[in-house]
Amino acid sequence: MGEASGNAAVRIAALAKHYGRETALAGVDLEVARGDAFGLVGANGAGKTTLIKCMLDLCAADRGEVEIFGINARLFRARARLAYVPERFVPPHYLRCGEFLQAAAALAGGRYDPARAGRLLAELDLDAGALGRPVRSLSKGMTQKLGLAAGFLVERDLYVLDEPMSGLDPAARVAVKSVLRRLGAEGRTLFFTSHVLADVEELCSAMAVLDRGRVRFRGSPAALCSRYAEADLERAYMRCIRDQQ
Repeated sequence: MGEASGNAAVRIAALAKHYGRETALAGVDLEVARGDAFGLVGANGAGKTTLIKCMLDLCAADRGEVEIFGINARLFRARARLAYVPERFVPPHYLRCGEFLQAAAALAGGRYDPARAGRLLAELDLDAGALGRPVRSLSKGMTQKLGLAAGFLVERDLYVLDEPMSGLDPAARVAVKSVLRRLGAEGRTLFFTSHVLADVEELCSAMAVLDRGRVRFRGSPAALCSRYAEADLERAYMRCIRDQQ
């Protein structure tokens, strides 16, 4: 893969990763177009988080290549246009929430804008009063929203989110999905993993099914339903992975 990547925000070719005798990724090929809302779905242990970690150079692949906006993902500059929120988001417990957001903005090379932060917190249904609270006092759902706020405060072309709805109650899920739609309408590329296929069907223009380290399907949610003549994405997903057994 070279510098010119056409319309791809992310391009993955023959990506493989093993942990001892266990195969986490078995030659994954995947492409995410710029401006897509892309959902990567699969069971626990399918390889979703490993794929993201290899994509962001947080772990070394055994073979294969990844490009982000046409730049080899192992180069530091490849990550200049993205923000990432991990599944297990654990902010420093000794900071107050406002201090954490300021530190996150500084680490990303940006300037903390209190007014913009306030608007985003309102969008995420996170009480602005939480900014003065210690991180350690937050519930799991509030901690998750704080992590998403830190990621979304950084203006980037690509947002990589590993299980962004984890730990959120129904009202918080609605709020987060509203922010994701706004980012998509602004032309940002969204790459997120999810166990909740209803979210993928609702938000995503493209998706992939990852099963035991292999891509079993790439296309739109509607195309997956059409392939298996199912009106329900969950049923289509189950038939897709069972076909491979």
